Order: sequence, then structure tokens, then C-alpha cells
Amino acid sequence: MKHSRWSPIVAAALLATGVVGIRQAAAQAVATGFQAGDRILLRVEGDSALSDTFTVVAGPALRLPNVGEISLAGVRRGDLEAHLSRELGRYINDPVLQARALIRVSVAGEVVRPGYYAVPIDLVLADALMLAGGATTSARVERLSIERGNSSIWRGNALQTAIARGATLDELGIRAGDRIQVPGKGDAESTWRIVGIIVGGLATAVGVVALSQHH
Repeated sequence: MKHSRWSPIVAAALLATGVVGIRQAAAQAVATGFQAGDRILLRVEGDSALSDTFTVVAGPALRLPNVGEISLAGVRRGDLEAHLSRELGRYINDPVLQARALIRVSVAGEVVRPGYYAVPIDLVLADALMLAGGATTSARVERLSIERGNSSIWRGNALQTAIARGATLDELGIRAGDRIQVPGKGDAESTWRIVGIIVGGLATAVGVVALSQHH
């Protein structure tokens, strides 16, 4: 029996695609900074005015009471706390603070409570789903995807690998406005029906060509 020489090639191509996707997203995550509309949960010990949730303004910058604007240009989200500690040190002696970046994302599809959620960027993707009540019994979690506008930025094997290693939203390079899409069983069935129609159409076309060649 002859074995197809294409199978190892296709498998290698799929693997390479997944690896490239992970590397590209990792590089994107490193460069991910703040944009207007992001939110920051700040707690400064001994200062109630600076202990609140603040919205990032254009610049990007953080506008704080009694302090003014602190630039966030070029600041990675993972470096926020160290950056604010240095900046607030100009106004407060040895500030003790906690700062977490929040982003507003949509969790859609087969989850118990679909909607928009303000979530910390160091949250793992599985926990983001739990905020929406978790997946329903009709969910196809293995077909989960991250959408930005009309494009998928994460899906398939690359996303499943990232989930398995506990990647955070920041590591995935997720931004405010992105959508975590959880498809249902019906979505998959519809896809396979479409594929079946295409394959059937191709088979018919091939049969017609073969018959025409015999006449």
C-alpha cells in the first residue's frame, strides 16, 4: 500500500503555522501598551483620592486627582505598577501602591452570560470565560477564537496551545474591544454542511468532466 507523501508535509505546515502564530502574538503582546478607554484599578496606601478605577485618556495618559496627567506613552501594561510608583514618587514619599490594567472585552456565543466585561490583563483566558458564567453545554470550546473586528487574531491549535500553558490576556496581546467568541455545536454543523456541499459540487464537476472526455 502506498502512503501519501503529502500527509507529513501538511502536518508540518500546520505545526509551523501554529508556532508562527504563537511567536507573532507573543511579539505583539510585548509591544502592547495602553490606549484611550482602557481602565486602571489603582490603590495607593493612605490616599483615598488616588484609590479608585481610572480611565486612560488620549495621549495615552492617566489623569489623577491632585496630581494631573501621568504619561503612559511607551509603557507596557505589565510594567504599569513600577511606572506609577516612580511617577507618584515625585508627589508622595515612598508610595505604596497596587495597580492593575483593565480592558473591556466582549465574551460572546455559547456562554451563560454573554456581554462586555472589564477584566484585568493578567487574567488567564479560562477565567475570563468564567466571568461570563462559563461555557454552555452546547459550546465547542475547542473551536474558541479571539476576534478583532472582522479578523481572528487567535484560533485553532495556536490558541489551544496558549490556553494549555495558561497564557494571560496580556500575553495573548488582547486589546480593549476584542471579542472572545465561543461557537456552539450548530456553528460547527453548519460549517461541515457547507464543506459537504462544496465537496459534493466538486465531485459532480469532476464526474461531468470525466464523462465529457469519454465522448
